[in-house]
Amino acid sequence: MSQTISTEFGKIIISDEAISTVAGVAALECYGLVGMTSRSRIRDGFIELLGKENLSRGVEVQVCDGSIIVDLYIIVGYGTKISEVAQNIMEKVKYVVESHVGLPVEHVNINVQGVRVNEGK
Repeated sequence: MSQTISTEFGKIIISDEAISTVAGVAALECYGLVGMTSRSRIRDGFIELLGKENLSRGVEVQVCDGSIIVDLYIIVGYGTKISEVAQNIMEKVKYVVESHVGLPVEHVNINVQGVRVNEGK
């Protein structure tokens, strides 16, 4: 379902996938986030990290009564405080989506799907 905004010059139609891409890019800029994952891709305990080309698969968007609800499926880095990472992502996604899309964000729900240990030194 897409969101339609009417202006004096015509209509603006914003797809849910466009909103989810904006939200996903905003989330990836946050410290402590290793990557996004699709909710439906968890099998046998293995989680696939999504690349930037599939970023919208890790974000679900619902538009209800002119406001947006965003669900993010993320993987955080080991050693970070999960609640702080989630709070930072919520604030960043809410701000960026509201400023880019022009619609209020009612909720940003974070679903932590896993913790990834950074390999290396």
